[in-house]
Amino acid sequence: MLTIEQILIIAAILLLLGVVASKASSKLGVPALLLFLLIGMLAGSEGPGRIPFDNAGLAQSVGVVALAFILFAGGLDTNWRIVSPILWQGLSLASLGVFVTAVLVGWFATVLLGIDCLHGLLVGAIVSSTDAAAVFSVLRSQGISLKGRIQPLLELESGTNDPMAIFLTIGILHLIASPGQSPFLLVSLFFKQMLIGGAIGWVIGRAAVPAINRLKLDAEGLYSALTVAIVLLAYGITAALGGSGFLAVYLAGVVMGNRDFVHRRSLTRFHDGLAWLMQIVLFLVLGLLVYPSRLFSVVGVSVLLALFLVLIARPISVFISLAFAKLGFRPKVFISWVGLRGAVPIVLATFPLLVGVKNADIYFNVVFFTVSISVLLQGTTIGWLARKLKLQKPSPATDRRFPLDILPAGEDQSQVTEITVSEGSLAAGKQLVSLQLPREAHIMLVTRKSEHLVPRGNTTLKAGDILSVLADRTSQAKVCSVTEPPPPVGKE
Repeated sequence: MLTIEQILIIAAILLLLGVVASKASSKLGVPALLLFLLIGMLAGSEGPGRIPFDNAGLAQSVGVVALAFILFAGGLDTNWRIVSPILWQGLSLASLGVFVTAVLVGWFATVLLGIDCLHGLLVGAIVSSTDAAAVFSVLRSQGISLKGRIQPLLELESGTNDPMAIFLTIGILHLIASPGQSPFLLVSLFFKQMLIGGAIGWVIGRAAVPAINRLKLDAEGLYSALTVAIVLLAYGITAALGGSGFLAVYLAGVVMGNRDFVHRRSLTRFHDGLAWLMQIVLFLVLGLLVYPSRLFSVVGVSVLLALFLVLIARPISVFISLAFAKLGFRPKVFISWVGLRGAVPIVLATFPLLVGVKNADIYFNVVFFTVSISVLLQGTTIGWLARKLKLQKPSPATDRRFPLDILPAGEDQSQVTEITVSEGSLAAGKQLVSLQLPREAHIMLVTRKSEHLVPRGNTTLKAGDILSVLADRTSQAKVCSVTEPPPPVGKE
């Protein structure tokens, strides 16, 4: 029996290894989640760590809580101005794309594993959602920024497709447990979960902002505790009413992230750090749950299933989902390849274990191996494919922001942002005075190669100029509208 001191030491060592692994992942070009899983496996019952862990229920509970905070952080960081033009494409990928993937992989699993259709669909539903967080860490480590709307489309898909995969998994488990039930009952269940989840997420997100602004707490740290309570409340109420708690927390994050409230930027940073902590803990726990010796028996079928998922099911689902989108062939090919599987499939693979589905342990091992292969195969080649398809662009200077989080609660807070004048934009070749920028936007400096210019009304901007702009969010968006060219959605 481990003492509390020993447990704390082990937890600290695992977390430290996770942090070091995240740094190593950027150097190696391998998604961090794969290294987190490997650390968990090495620390587990059959690894050098010899930590006994075989509690699928605890792993699932940790997974649910961790995913709630990860999705909320993703919602806070979602810029509605950027994702709104590709909203329907993202929702199509997150719903129709997930369904098509589940059906195709389910059929292949039925043939490959020799199981009935419902159990095959269960395997397909479990691996149907993507995890783009790993993708962006690889892209950032290799200095790759994607053209047009590809990156926000992937972000939107990854943030909204988990509820569909969870719904399909739970629904199919219900049909397996009650063979006499009509599959059409899943349709009403789907709309119930999505409508309740969407409604509660929107209401809580809208209500949270004025509540945060009006409370005027004495200690700044209490605002972090308040937002943690908001996440738990959004998920708990929605799940209790039979809705999608994951959709609720993500939507609450989106609504809050696109409105101004006191300490918004510090709270966003807090939840970003919390999301990283949750990812490390989640993958370590899932790694502990795996027994490497049990994976050898499913190596062959897992490799075949992973290749089918990556090379056939995902591309078909993408091209069907985006059939009417004004998106070129190359972006669709890239989006097809960026269908990395992550934590959600492994967490969902614990559901059959808990309800006692026949061969549930085999399904878990197959899913774990399939996810690992997907991450290793796709995660290490994303940068190469982006360059091969000529979809990368130079990393924009707009990533550099200098927040001024000092204004009173409720005011639209300003920050200094570096915005690059793009080739073909309205600003290129024009004088500042002719652009009719909002008075609230102050152009403080123009950087042209190695030269720094103090801007005046008659200063003519050139493509490649970097503008240091002091402005609130609304004014920043107006400046960006004249410095960025229209997205080449049809010619990418």
